[in-house]
Amino acid sequence: MDNQAAWHLIHSKPRQERVAREQLERQGFQTYLPEIRQPGRSRISIAPLFPRYLFIRLTAGLDDWTPIRSTRGVSSLVRIGMNPARIPDQLVEHIRKREGKDGLHQLPVRAFNSGDRIRLVSGPFTDCEAIFCEQRAENRVIILLDMIGKQNRVEVSADNIARF
Repeated sequence: MDNQAAWHLIHSKPRQERVAREQLERQGFQTYLPEIRQPGRSRISIAPLFPRYLFIRLTAGLDDWTPIRSTRGVSSLVRIGMNPARIPDQLVEHIRKREGKDGLHQLPVRAFNSGDRIRLVSGPFTDCEAIFCEQRAENRVIILLDMIGKQNRVEVSADNIARF
């Protein structure tokens, strides 16, 4: 490895991305945790764009990488074989450019509104009619599906539904 600074990827413990970022920055590491604003049921929440991952800038040969593994919130440094995975600077810059003025990313505008009739286009309920309820993070939606005369709330991939 050369002695140039490069972005790498940290795999955090579940829901501890911010803890890992804070602890790594206290140790003097440069980190980047892209976050999204996502609407919740009663309020807007902020969540990581890539759950359980954050970027860290390291220089081979200069930075002491040994404390990273034992840092609170960190699960591991992502590796390809024995070497830490390098993330191209252009990719990190591209992600940063897509942030809003508040430093957050926005979820895409909803294609469906609550109460819209939809149909499932793949999976075990292909061609079944349902009612759209709400959008979830990470490309998941909640629908009302009529099964055996009863409406059930079901979470499915947004890719599995289409307008009726």
